[in-house]
Amino acid sequence: MRVDRAREAALDALAACRRNGAWIDGALKQVLKRDGLSGRDAAFASRIAYGVIQSRIYLDRCLARCLTQRPEKLEPLLLDILRVGAYQILLMDKVPVNAAVNEAVEMAKAHKLSRAAGLVNAVLRNVDRRRGEPLAFADELEALSVQTSHPRTLVERMVGLLGAEEAEAFLRADNEPVPTTVQTNTLKTTAKRLRAARPTTACSSCPSRATRARSVSPKRPLSAWICFTVSGTGDLEGLRAWREGWFTVQDAAAKLTALAAVPKAGSFVIDTCAAPGGKSFAIAMCMEGKGHILSCDVEEHKLRLMEAGAERLGIECMEVRLADGRVCDEALAEKADIVVCDVPCSGLGIIRKKPDIRYKDMASLTGLPAIQSAILDNASRYVRRGGTLVYSTCTVLPEENERVTDAFLRAHPDFTYDTFALPGPIGTVEGHITLWPQRHGTDGFYICRMTRKE
Repeated sequence: MRVDRAREAALDALAACRRNGAWIDGALKQVLKRDGLSGRDAAFASRIAYGVIQSRIYLDRCLARCLTQRPEKLEPLLLDILRVGAYQILLMDKVPVNAAVNEAVEMAKAHKLSRAAGLVNAVLRNVDRRRGEPLAFADELEALSVQTSHPRTLVERMVGLLGAEEAEAFLRADNEPVPTTVQTNTLKTTAKRLRAARPTTACSSCPSRATRARSVSPKRPLSAWICFTVSGTGDLEGLRAWREGWFTVQDAAAKLTALAAVPKAGSFVIDTCAAPGGKSFAIAMCMEGKGHILSCDVEEHKLRLMEAGAERLGIECMEVRLADGRVCDEALAEKADIVVCDVPCSGLGIIRKKPDIRYKDMASLTGLPAIQSAILDNASRYVRRGGTLVYSTCTVLPEENERVTDAFLRAHPDFTYDTFALPGPIGTVEGHITLWPQRHGTDGFYICRMTRKE
C-alpha cells in the first residue's frame, strides 16, 4: 500500500520542526513545494500538521493511557506517526478511523519501523475505543493545560493576568480557526470595486467536504475602516485581484497600529522593524502614497520581500534599508514626523496563527524587554519635536508592553503618552491599549502612541 502523500507531507513537516527547530508554517511551505501538493491535498496536510502542533499536549495525554511507556520515551518519528493518527481520530470530522489507522501503519512500514506497525495499529485502535472516556487531572490548572494544549507555565501566567475564566477563553481562542483578514489597497481600488470583483478561489479545509468558493465579506465589528475577513484556505496569491495589488493580508490589530500613528500625506515615517512590511504598506495607504516611508530591518533577505510587496501594491513612497534598530543613524536624528517600533517579542498574542509559539520556554523570554527598550530608546532619537512615536508588539505580557513604555517615559521626560482614537467599538484610547483575541477578535497586540514635546 502506498502512503498517502498529504499525510506523509504533514509527517515530514513535523519531523523538520523537531529536527531543525523550524516553525511549522515555514516547514510545511517547503514540504508542500517540494512535493508539488496543492488544493485539497495541501489543505489536508496543512490541517494535520498545524493540528498536531496545536493539540500536542492533549494528543500525548490520550496516547499515554494507551501505551505502556511515556510517549516521550518512544522513537521521535514513531511518536509523530502516532500523533498524526490520533489527531485524525480524535479531532478531525469525517475521516474514517480505518483510514487514519491504516495510513499510520503504512507510514511506520515506509520509514522502516515495521516492527512498530503492530504497536501503531494497537495503540490507535485503543485511542479510538477510549475516546469517550474522560481524562484524569491532578488539579484545575492541569486540566486547562491539557484540554487547551498549552504548557502549564503559560496557563499559570495567563490565569495570573486574567483570572481563570477569561484565561480559559484566551487559551481556547488560540485553538479556534482564524479567518484570513484582508485590507483593501486604496492606492489601487476601493472596497466597492473589490467587493464587485468577487475574488474567489477553491477552498478545501477538509478533504471530506465538497470544494466551495472562497467568499469575502466585511468584518462588521471593525467596519469603520476597510477590512474584510476571508473564509477558507485557498491560494490567495493565485487570484487576479492579488496579482494586481488590490488587497493585502493583514490582521485588524496590525492595521490599527498604523491607524494609531495617524500618518498624513507628505509625512516622513520611519518603520524601524518593518519586515514583512505590512505596517509600512498600511501607512503608505493612509498617506495616499505621498511622502516618504523608510522601512528598516536587520535581516537582508526580508528587504527583498518588502520591495516585492511594495511593487505589487504600487507603493512608490517606500524605501527599504538594512539597519539594526538599536544602532542610531545620526543623519536621521529628529527628522521623522512618525517613528514606528513594532519590536521583536514573545509572540504570545499570535498563538492562534503560529501554534508552536505556545511551547516557548517562558524563562527564555526574560531578555526581551532589554532588547525592546534598546530599540525604543534609539528610535526616539529620530522623532522631531512635536512628532509621534508608536510602540507595538504582538504579545500580551505587561513586561514587554506597558512596563517597557512606562520605563521609557520615566527616562525620557520630553515624551508623553498621547490619546488617540481607533475605529469601531474601541474608540478613544488613553495612550496605550492591549488587544485580546477573546475580547476584540483580533490578534493579541499592544499599541502605544507617544508624542515628543515641542
